[in-house]
Order: sequence, then structure tokens, then C-alpha cells
Amino acid sequence: MNTFEYTPQAVKLINPRFFAVAKENTDLDQMRKKLATHLYIIELESSEAYDQDAAIFARIRDISQVLRNMLKKRSEDLAGFSMAQAIYDIAHENPRLDLTPAFYADLYHLLLGIQGKGSRKAFDDIHLSAINDQGRPAAIHRSRQLDEIRTEVDQKISQYKTGLDTRSIVRRNKRRDKIITRLNASLDDWQNWHWQIKNIIKDPEILQKLVKLSREEKKAVKTARTHNLPFGITPYYLSLMDDDQNRRDISIRAQVLPPADYVAQVISNKEKSGFDFMGEEDTSPFDLITRRYPAICIFKPFNTCPQICVYCQRNWEIDDAMSPQAFAGMQQVDAGIKWIKEHPTIHEVLITGGDPLAMGDVTITNILAKIADIPTIDRIRIGTRIPVTMPMRITADLADILAQFRELGRREVAITTHIQTPYEITPELVKAVERLRSRGLPVYNQLVYTYFVSKRFEASALRRHLRLIGIDPYYTFNTKGKDETLAYRVPISRLVMEQQEEARLLPGLERTDEAVFNVPRLGKNYLKSREHRDLLSILPNGARVYEFYSWEKNLSNKTNTYSSIDVPILDYLKRLEKDGENLQYYDTIWYYF
Repeated sequence: MNTFEYTPQAVKLINPRFFAVAKENTDLDQMRKKLATHLYIIELESSEAYDQDAAIFARIRDISQVLRNMLKKRSEDLAGFSMAQAIYDIAHENPRLDLTPAFYADLYHLLLGIQGKGSRKAFDDIHLSAINDQGRPAAIHRSRQLDEIRTEVDQKISQYKTGLDTRSIVRRNKRRDKIITRLNASLDDWQNWHWQIKNIIKDPEILQKLVKLSREEKKAVKTARTHNLPFGITPYYLSLMDDDQNRRDISIRAQVLPPADYVAQVISNKEKSGFDFMGEEDTSPFDLITRRYPAICIFKPFNTCPQICVYCQRNWEIDDAMSPQAFAGMQQVDAGIKWIKEHPTIHEVLITGGDPLAMGDVTITNILAKIADIPTIDRIRIGTRIPVTMPMRITADLADILAQFRELGRREVAITTHIQTPYEITPELVKAVERLRSRGLPVYNQLVYTYFVSKRFEASALRRHLRLIGIDPYYTFNTKGKDETLAYRVPISRLVMEQQEEARLLPGLERTDEAVFNVPRLGKNYLKSREHRDLLSILPNGARVYEFYSWEKNLSNKTNTYSSIDVPILDYLKRLEKDGENLQYYDTIWYYF
């Protein structure tokens, strides 16, 4: 059947036995029990079929557990929707105008999978077939299979070009020269980070003269500035955009050019505090401090950046790029450091904001010296996107300043940055990273898994190139579920799929990051294990509803949970197809929860 022809009839035909059990019962609660028993028996019988492929059993087991959980009243209460009632109505042919093809698509694949069917086109399933030989012949056969699978992986990864590619460098140099000429500057000016900050592009009219924009991009930026939305792009980062508009730079543009729906959502929300998605106001025990975990706190002395990422979780706090009011002032900074000192259980301070490396050398030195003077602080971590947005800021002097506060065996100073795409990896970035590492400063990366970097093996390509330039993959963040950033969001199942299929095919040091869902007020929830979440329901629009458990769940007698509405999988797949992706590469997405 066509990918997008999901109907009630198709769902019933794919698993008539399931709906026969549902139709036998006219009482909804009785139907719940009968279906739960039916699903449990399927799982039990599958586990006792010893000659069955382990992957098939795992799929049946997972789907059985997911569907049984969806049938619970508690799940209905948390999700605000009755999956049991929807199944009952489908079985009894009661019209449900609210249920969309995206809903039927997800249910279709679950009911297909519970029978041990459905796509098994993960790359390892294609290439790694059973081997009947033993000893050296078996090893040779296995090695041949591994060659085949890695050859395909290399082909997939190679389609994502970096900024180190010769043609990329030539394009960027031309773009740089064009910007320099337009801004009446010199190459020496370009290399000066003070000049970069002074010439941050905020004016839509100037922006249009420096880079080719689509009609939609022009309108969105102009509307954003008319309503004083935070906005700014460094001349350097602007040089990373392409004038030929062939989508190589789509993720780079998405970082800083707000889409129209984002602009409309932000403008319509009059209460600025409504954008505090992570509930930082509720986890701030003192000004400039955020604390969610026992041994670490976030310290925010500088509340702006040289450029504003559209989906930034703290854009609700930022007035504008490099706003003159951004620095908290030394009196308030000293008070925050004093608070940290009064809490000796804190052993790590993450200095972020805003981007702290956009401050001057003297201010950075002053702040770091005072934090390093606290005897209980073992690690100072600096969260910055400066190496990507303005790498010339990583001067030899700055690297020396940061390095002087590390003390082997006593205190670590580390850098956490945010490189989103291989196309952001440039010679300038490499130079900045090497300058830090040569002073003994480790550099880690946090990827935000947006739609614009979610194609097959795209994140894998980034991890590979990060390791080659000396950056350790650290976290891959599920895009936060803010209404205004819907265009950036990816189904959780796609991120889990990426981690369990694509990342698993990478060498160890390339794949060792951690996929997380950042739970408002509660902190990070690790997606590698399903014990940290439950799938509650599928809403009529096809969106899955998850319940996330706090990291405290094994340490406390009473903890809160958090329910989150995901992006409908079918909507995501349609969008990929519109962008030219072959959906056969994504067939297994339905079976990750």
C-alpha cells in the first residue's frame, strides 16, 4: 500500500484477530482486559518459540508492553486521550472523525509488528546474516559481511560534506571576501573578534545585501526585527552560508534565520516568561544560579551571545545579540560565587548564559579566578558556541587564561561547545580547537537533534569528523518540545533509531555520546534505556505521548513524572519525502519507543 494511505480499514485488515478480540466485548473495561491478555499471550508464545529470530521476539515483546500500557486508565488520564476507546470504536465501526492518517499509521505498524512482521531494513539486518561455519572460515565470512556493511555506511557518511572540503573552503573564502568588501573592512579586521562583534548583522536590509535569502526568509527576519525579537549573525558565520541555495547549508541557516511559524508564535505570546520551557525559574535558588543535581550548578554571568540560535532554551531571557545590558555586573557575580562557595557539595560549575567567552579577557579572568579559589570546586566547565560562530575569539591569550586555572589532580577546566553539522567544521574552527587542546583543555560537543540534521547517518558523519579534529561527542539532545520550534522537532523514535542503528555502526570513540531528553525542572532523562520513560498513548493527530521519569526515581520515595507530546511520525516522514529522502531507509522508525 502507499505509505500515506492509512485508514481504519487498513488497520483492521493488517491484524483482524486483534480487532476480533476487541469486537467480542461491548464493555470498554472488559475489552481492555481481554486485549491485554491477548497481547500477553502473543508475547509469551513468542518467547517460547526457541527457533525464532531474537530480533522478532524483541519487537513482539516491546510492542506488547507498549500496547498494554496504552490500554491502562492511568495512561488515558495522563495523555488526555483514550486509546482503548479509539480501538473499541474502530472495531465496532463507530465513526471517528478526529482520528487522522498519522494516528492510523502508527497503530498500523504496531499491529503489524506484534505479529512479528514489519520492516527489518536496519543496515545490520541486511548485511549480517547467520553464519553456519566455524573457526577461521566463520571469521572470514563475518569479516566479509562487516566489510559490506561498513562500505555502505561510508557511502552514506560521505554525502555530508564538511567545511574542510576544498570546494567548501573556496566558496567560503569568496563569501568572506564579499562580506569584507561590503562592510568596507580588511582581512585583518575579519580576524579580529572585536570587529566581528562590532559588525554583528541585525538589520534585515544589510543582511539581504550580504547573503541571498528566500522570500520566506526575508519576510520572517523582517517581521522578527519589527517586533524586537532577539536576532544577530556574526560576519564569520554568515560566510558559511551558500549563495547557490542548494541546501548544503540548510542547518546553518536554520540555526539563525527564524522560520515564519516561530516568529508568529513568539509574537503572539505576550508573557515572555511563558518561554521558560525548562522551568529554570523554579530551579534557581539564587540569582544567576540554576541547580538540578547534587554536585553541579549552572552559573550565568553573561546573558547574551554574538548570535542567537533560534531554538535556544534561554532565548526568553535574551534581549538581543550582544545586548549592552547582558553582563550581570561584578557585584551580582560576586554574590553568586559567594553562594557557590557556601555550598561545598557543589564540585562542578558550568559557566554558560549566554556565551561567557563573548566577555572580555579581564572579566573572564576575574570570574574564573574567584571560582577556582573555591576549594571544593573540582571542575570548571564553559558552555560556548564561540568556536563555531566566531572562532577568532579563541586567541592564544584566551587559551592561556583558561588553561591557567587547570591543575592536574586538583581541578579541570573543560570546554563544551555546540557544533550542529559537519558543514560548520572549518579550518578556523580546527585552529581554535587545537589552540585549546594544546593547553590541556578538553573540548566536548553537544548536538541538538533537529529536523535539519536528522537524515540517515548525518549525525554519524558529524561524530566522525568531530573526533578527527579533537572534539569528543558528549550529548545528543532531543529538541525541546516548545510550540514555537515545531519546525525543528524530530520524533523521539527517530533519535533512538539513530542511536541504536547508525551510531552502533561507528567505532567506539565516535559513538560514545549520550542521547537525552531534557525534562523541564527535573533534568536529563537518558534515552538509551526505556526504563526511564513509558509510551502512554497515540493522540488522534498521530503524536505519541511519553511519560518521563526523573533521575531521582531510585533515590527518592516520591518523585514527579513529566508527560510530553511528541511529533507525529508520519508527519516527519512526509516532510523527509518532500525534501527528497528515500523513506525506505526509515522503515524501522515505528519500532523504537
